[in-house]
Amino acid sequence: MIEVRPGGRRRIDRVLGPGYLSGLGELPLKVLRERRDEAAQEETDLSYLRRLLHARIDIVRAEQARRSSGGEASIVDQLATILADNALGPAAGSGRHQQLEPSRAGEHRRHAEALIGDTDLTDVGSLSDEKLASALDTYAREELSVSSFRREVQGVMDTLNAEIAKRYQQGSATVDELLENEGGRGE
Repeated sequence: MIEVRPGGRRRIDRVLGPGYLSGLGELPLKVLRERRDEAAQEETDLSYLRRLLHARIDIVRAEQARRSSGGEASIVDQLATILADNALGPAAGSGRHQQLEPSRAGEHRRHAEALIGDTDLTDVGSLSDEKLASALDTYAREELSVSSFRREVQGVMDTLNAEIAKRYQQGSATVDELLENEGGRGE
């Protein structure tokens, strides 16, 4: 289970920490943008983990459906269809465009794999019905937790974006300054 540790050193601990949004009106615009970018990276990582969990949930559900219908085809033969069906379905969630790549992809894969211990989804056909049901329950509970934290991080991003937009509306920040600062990054 993902958890936030107040005072912790991980990015999620900082982004969802009690002081992250304190005193936004006094922070320099550069700091606001840095915090927004840090929150965006955390949201990207949580989204990636969420997608990994959804894929595992889909595989387990497909195996359960195959068994209940008496299907003969192996899950491996259906894998592309199972995973594509989820990708082609209606989007759920915030629908935010991801411009960033996950920064901890390997860590997230290991996390998803470790959730159900010794259960290996490479051969779901060999798992008992009970083990499949347990795996589905574990993945579903973790997905709810990840989604909840993801929504909290999105709220942080929204708050930071609102403060940045407010400064542009009030004239205390200008597009010219932004372009000047962006131009200086490449030097």
